[in-house]
Amino acid sequence: MINQINVGVIGTGWCGGIRANACYASPLVDKLYIAEKNPDRLKELASKLEVEGSTNDWINLIQNPDIDTIIISATPEDTHYPMALKALEAGKNVFLEKPIATTLIEADHLIETSIKNNVKFTIGYSQRFNAKYAYVKKTLDEHLIGEPVTCLVSRHVTRELGEKISGRTALSPAAMEATHDLDFLLWCLHPRKPIKVYSQTSGKLFSKNSNTPDHQWIMVTLDDGMTITVGAGWILPLGYPNFSNTWIEIIGTDGSLFIDDTHKDVQLNTVKDGVRYPMSSMPGEPVNHTYAGPMHNETMHFLEAVALNKPVLVKPEEARLVMDLYVAADLSAETGEPVMLPRNDRY
Repeated sequence: MINQINVGVIGTGWCGGIRANACYASPLVDKLYIAEKNPDRLKELASKLEVEGSTNDWINLIQNPDIDTIIISATPEDTHYPMALKALEAGKNVFLEKPIATTLIEADHLIETSIKNNVKFTIGYSQRFNAKYAYVKKTLDEHLIGEPVTCLVSRHVTRELGEKISGRTALSPAAMEATHDLDFLLWCLHPRKPIKVYSQTSGKLFSKNSNTPDHQWIMVTLDDGMTITVGAGWILPLGYPNFSNTWIEIIGTDGSLFIDDTHKDVQLNTVKDGVRYPMSSMPGEPVNHTYAGPMHNETMHFLEAVALNKPVLVKPEEARLVMDLYVAADLSAETGEPVMLPRNDRY
């Protein structure tokens, strides 16, 4: 039996707009509510999506007894914890954009509250819903390349996007970019666990005006002896807005797998703007009646999990492990030394 749900979306910018549009298009959603601080954006979406209610104060959605499910896409990232905590305490199902929190103590509190109130709680790691990434997991699950020996993910985005991210938060490239790939690899390689991490950062561009590095590389040793390496940077030259360029290598005892996720398969070249890659962002873009990118499918998965009472794909405990890993990477970059996991602190 399908039970329609009533959803409140907090924050309707780039990602939140994708979430809100997915909710509006889903037959699983009966009523849609939105909260947005930008009055022009609030008016635009309220009219376009024919929402049941709109507000500029997110707490109104939490306190609305008619809403059973909350999607949090607000920025800056330090707003995630108080919003998610209030929603979980109110007994609402919660989808929360990464990161799960800004400290491990906060993450643990959110997980404990969701368990206590028996509600769905998941974190936005959209790349699990990218078909190419899912194929990596399928390949490893079916042992098509034998035992994995080493994995590499290199991700770079434009400095335009880097300025947006670093301008609103003090979180590192590990926390804001590489976190997707750390989650992706730990998901593919489960039940292996990280036991040691070494990381370095460098900067020649962003460091001129802030403490933000240009890129961060992270090497992780897993408990079976294999290594994974993730690099994330945000200083690609300006081009198509939000362009993301990613390369994945998986090497095993009996084969290898290479994934080209550089988004250069669709190339638009005009006299005015030159070469552009119009379907190149990580979340994806709407294309008339369809959608390019994983974020729409990720949102639909969450709606189905709530309405049909199915498990969520991204468990909050997994997001907590990823957070533990990137916090350790930041500590390693700061000290210049490897960090062993699990750590004894919870900061």
